[in-house]
Formats: sequence, C-alpha cells, structure tokens
Amino acid sequence: MSSQEVRYAGFWIRFIASFLDTLFLALPLGILIYFISGGQWFDFAQYQQNLQMAMSGNPHALDNQPQTSFRWELVFEFSVLIVAILFWDKWRGATPGKKFVHIKIVDAKTFKDITNKQAITRSLGYIPSILLFGIGFFMVAFRKDKRALHDLLAGTAVIYDENALL
Repeated sequence: MSSQEVRYAGFWIRFIASFLDTLFLALPLGILIYFISGGQWFDFAQYQQNLQMAMSGNPHALDNQPQTSFRWELVFEFSVLIVAILFWDKWRGATPGKKFVHIKIVDAKTFKDITNKQAITRSLGYIPSILLFGIGFFMVAFRKDKRALHDLLAGTAVIYDENALL
C-alpha cells in the first residue's frame, strides 16, 4: 500500500470508535474491576451524593470528591492496555470500535501492522495528549495525515481498513 492509496481516518470517525471502545471495553472492565476491588476502587456513594446535590442545583455539589484507590486505578488502566493490545494483535490494529467503523492502526511509514512496542507507546502517549488540554487529540482535525500526538510518538497512523469494506 502506498501513501497515495491510504485514506487517513479523521477526528469524528476516531471519536466514534473511541466512544464504542469505551462503551464495550472500558466500561465492562471498569464494572468488573470495581466489583473485584470490593468497592475499594472509588467511593461510589460519594458519586451518588454529588449527583443528587447537582440535580438539586446545589453549587457545592463537587466540593467533596470521592476517594479513589491508586492501586485499583492502575489495575484498571493496565487491564485496558492489555485488552487493547490483545485486540490489536488479533484484529491487526483494530479494537472493536475501530473494527465496527472500518479503521485500524498501522505503522505510519510502512502501513503494516504495529508492534507491541508501538501499541504500548501509543497508549502511554494518551497521557500527554490529555494533559495538554486534549490538544494531542484535536491535532487530528488539523493535520493532513490525521495523526494525533500519541500517533506521532509511536510512529503510527489510523487509516481506513479498505479490506474490511469489501
């Protein structure tokens, strides 16, 4: 595949894929880990109280934030990473959300499958993408090659999977 045949996936299609992955991967994992932690991951009662206060119009609804367990948060983040890598490996650069919208992650130079090193670097690259006020994600909308900061760091690109469209 040459770079002229490549159709880079833009911001909105990637957003939809991420939303689907959150819904079908991260949320179920989060629920599972919450129950495995015996409720120690975060104080769900405080979330409920904050929500009730916010719904009643209380301006102090977010004054008290729930306590979270850093250990269980790491378990969750590591689990999401492992599951994503398993999908990338099995489905050649796609998670369920990406598979559903016919896009995949590839090496930016060769357009071949990514390595586990690239997958891990890309996942860790979400941190600076988020910490820079999300600019790392919004870059996709303004770049010709539609690469986000985490793609640049990992040497990856997200493209349409032309084989999936056949």
